[in-house]
Amino acid sequence: MPQNKHLELGYINTLKIDRDTPHGLFLKALDEKDVLLPKAYVTPNMYIDDLVDVFLYTDSEDRLVATTLKPKAMLDGFALFEVVDTAPFGAFVNWGLAKDLFVPNMFQKTPFKVGEKRFLKVVYDEKTHRLVGSEKLGNFFDKRPKGLSPHKEVSILIIAKTPLGYKCIVQERYEGLIYHNEIFEKIELGMQKRAYIKTVRKDGCIDLTLQPNKEKRKDASAEKILVLLRQSGGSMPYNYKSDAELIQDVFGLSKKEFKRSLTSLQDNGTIEVKETGIYLK
Repeated sequence: MPQNKHLELGYINTLKIDRDTPHGLFLKALDEKDVLLPKAYVTPNMYIDDLVDVFLYTDSEDRLVATTLKPKAMLDGFALFEVVDTAPFGAFVNWGLAKDLFVPNMFQKTPFKVGEKRFLKVVYDEKTHRLVGSEKLGNFFDKRPKGLSPHKEVSILIIAKTPLGYKCIVQERYEGLIYHNEIFEKIELGMQKRAYIKTVRKDGCIDLTLQPNKEKRKDASAEKILVLLRQSGGSMPYNYKSDAELIQDVFGLSKKEFKRSLTSLQDNGTIEVKETGIYLK
């Protein structure tokens, strides 16, 4: 990576080692501005004029400082953070650095509690000139989705559970929702998955499904059963009469999809369905 032209708060910077001091190494950008890499992060294989990759943030006295550690999320990035402390003016979450990330009360949807996990975006606070966490993501979504049509496969990040389903970030810029009745597998906050567009609503929010279109879904469901059968030694104690919740837990499929896939696999001679279960041929 080429040396940074300027020091960039909130991002990984490639900087040149300029000089050694009792407190650590000073690193320079091409514009001659420098920043301290504290001694705790200096290693024996760092030499003057070497280029090093460091993350820049502010220390407890709001001074720009470098670290070789990488945070859970950089500026404008999203991640699931654990709350480690609270105060009358806000809360602190662990983001993998020596200094915890501050979340002001005004950026919280509901009061934070120690030990819980919250999905946040790392943002730049214009008032304090430092990085903070924000739970209020609505303003960060692009409300004009482009190039997203029904059945299109997209990348999603699960960020919140709601009464209707799970809220997602779609393609790192749009807001999406998977309804509870569309989910047949275990979902957790912070998961990154592939999903498919159902509809793009007028408000810019996207309805999603984890299932591909009908033909692809049939193939994927059948393949999922075959993979689990092979992993189980060629047989499993389930058939058309098995409980729907059990099928969902084991195979991640609805009872209807499971039965349809069994019939398809049996018709093409891949498996045999008996009273005692299903068997690879």
